[in-house]
Amino acid sequence: MGTSRTPGHAAAERPEGLGVMKRLLLGRPRETGEMDETLLSKTLALPIFSADPLSSVAYATEAAMVVLVGVSVAALNLVLPISIAIAAVLAIVVVSYTQTVRAYETSGGAYVVAKDNLGTLPSLVAAAALLVDYVLTVAVSVTAGVLAVTSAAPSLASHKVGLSLFFVLLLTVVNLRGVRESGMLFAVPTYGFVAVMFVLIGTGVGRCLDGTCPQASVPDPLATGAGAVSVLIVLRAFASGASALTGVESISNGVNAFRLPHGRNAALTLVAMGAFAISLFLGVSYLAVSMNAAPSGSVSVLSEIARAAFPGSSSTSFLYYAVQGLTFAVLVLAANTSYQGFPRLAAVLARDRFFPRQFVNLGDRLVYSNGIIVLAAVSSLLIWAFDADVIALIHLYVIGVFTAFTLSQAGMVRYWLRREKPAWRRSALINGAGAVATGVVALLVIESKFTQGAWAVIVAIPVLIGGFYGIHRHYRKVSRRLRAGIAAVAAAPRATNEVVLYVESADAALQEALWYARQISGDDFHAIHVPGRGTDPGIRPRFRQLTEMRPDLEIVRPADGRLDAVIEYLWGLPRGESTFVTIVVPELFHSRSLVSAVTRGPEFRLKLRLLTEPGVVITDVPVLAKNGGRSGQRRAAARILVSGAHAATMRAVNYAGTLGFADTKAVFFAFDDEEAERMKREWEELEMAVPLVIEEAPFRDVGDPLLAHLRRITEDPNAVAVAIMPELIFSGAARLLHNQRALYIKRLLLFEPRVILTSVPYRLN
Repeated sequence: MGTSRTPGHAAAERPEGLGVMKRLLLGRPRETGEMDETLLSKTLALPIFSADPLSSVAYATEAAMVVLVGVSVAALNLVLPISIAIAAVLAIVVVSYTQTVRAYETSGGAYVVAKDNLGTLPSLVAAAALLVDYVLTVAVSVTAGVLAVTSAAPSLASHKVGLSLFFVLLLTVVNLRGVRESGMLFAVPTYGFVAVMFVLIGTGVGRCLDGTCPQASVPDPLATGAGAVSVLIVLRAFASGASALTGVESISNGVNAFRLPHGRNAALTLVAMGAFAISLFLGVSYLAVSMNAAPSGSVSVLSEIARAAFPGSSSTSFLYYAVQGLTFAVLVLAANTSYQGFPRLAAVLARDRFFPRQFVNLGDRLVYSNGIIVLAAVSSLLIWAFDADVIALIHLYVIGVFTAFTLSQAGMVRYWLRREKPAWRRSALINGAGAVATGVVALLVIESKFTQGAWAVIVAIPVLIGGFYGIHRHYRKVSRRLRAGIAAVAAAPRATNEVVLYVESADAALQEALWYARQISGDDFHAIHVPGRGTDPGIRPRFRQLTEMRPDLEIVRPADGRLDAVIEYLWGLPRGESTFVTIVVPELFHSRSLVSAVTRGPEFRLKLRLLTEPGVVITDVPVLAKNGGRSGQRRAAARILVSGAHAATMRAVNYAGTLGFADTKAVFFAFDDEEAERMKREWEELEMAVPLVIEEAPFRDVGDPLLAHLRRITEDPNAVAVAIMPELIFSGAARLLHNQRALYIKRLLLFEPRVILTSVPYRLN
């Protein structure tokens, strides 16, 4: 049979109820064709991807000083040379990644590079490490920002968990609106932070160079030791200060978020980010040593430096509050780096079938909304579990990102060795230096922080990798079974259909269900009633009055439960291997209430139970009481809602053939042209028995185009649309790995006038 294609809506339908709130929060949905409008200029990309490394100047220097002050006050003088070493590593990483983003103009970063050049296992190690680090970046950045607020306003200290969760929620909503909007929102505080930090550093360095260097006041100083500085202490201080390198990976994960040419613009943004981060980090470290700042139990080192440079009695004292306020803002916004990196990496993993397929879906605003929501949920759980304690969270930090750095740069060395492009030796040397530098740092971080909580990350990474492999095996098995089942379904004898009408009460829904049962079987169907508490004792004579004794109503007495009685009745029906048993379930609703649909009567539980019965097809005939029966209808049109060309679809096509409707078509909702062409080709290869109609779904949601398609049928007052849905049935946790499209469609069509929904289960237990 042939295929045809119809355009989707030019705009989404007017939202109702919760949809209104969704539109207010997230804005109007965007069509796939608007994707180019969401691509970022370098000016907007810099604040989106760079808030994390830029904000690290607020705590990276202090993190190194905390290690040194435990040895002696004199050891604090080593902060500057240690910072220079960290800045050198950062420069190496930035230069290395400029080559990566030019070579790989896609999302994925370390995962993609490692997969292409090192193999599956190293790529999954990189992916797991990055996912963990993205979650920790949100938790650490937000709690550090809130700590800046509670330090200035101690009365808020008891609300630090609530404040942290609020800012995670705020970031989530902003990112669900789309990266362009979030870039505009983040540009002002990020650029403001950079500007005020340069003013601070310029003022402080200028005064120190002319001999009037102000001295920092250190309230509540941390206890100091009186020991000698060992190489191990220096290395541990280096490892703690290496948090200044976090965030570089996110640009390589989001290369395709940049305007064309993707690679060049991403590389230029990387260089700008590196220049800003190195300048600010070294400037703060220089001032910390020159002004004799030291770690405190109540204020940050950056606050000490800013107060010394802009004393309260001076005309520039307002700049102190500008530093504190913008530091708070950029620390919270630093989490946005993860909101760009985590969803994109999750989508790449999902495309490769190592992550649930739901993560590849774009939301209304052309962002990976499932990844954003999961990131927010997991980071919020961490914040709650650790009571928004920055010190406790920071011990888990950095391991993931340096592991990914190392694998990415090692992969790039292999990339250059295999291709031998112009200047490949220089490129391989640069990436090799990056791999060695970041690998050494990763080992230092693991050694220095293992007993302080880093062990949890080291355990989490292999657990995630095991999950990746398990998910991949599941998807491969499902794909194999769906392909393997095609031959069996195609070779099956001509299908027949045994129809059973389930009768709960004599009402308008029963009249509609009777009409449908006769449409697909004449009078040759069974009608059953299972009496129970609250059922109509006079149902049989009322049923006879409706049907004129054709067929008679069978009363099935339950031995145990009512649902078991129905199941056992179906088991007792004589049927062949190719016989479908269609059970028609009428449902009368007095309001559009999903709660009522789930809780009232046994119908919902019956439909759920029947999904696991071999050979059983469930047909739901819902009727709203205010609409009454539809006895005047004379025509039914069947539409098979397909998501792919495989055994489950072929089985639904075979079932549709037993219904005898002249107007029977398959409908596929394509999110883009590539998907439409693929489906058209596969449909023609399998020579399906019904024509295929391809509907465009420009908002990546089947809801509006599905309703529009069915309403083109039901606009005829004498027509009924029969939606036939192949439904893959899994058991246990496997159900979580598949799109919940079937449940969504059932909810969508439950109260749609003159629409009957039929589920044709295909079990893959």
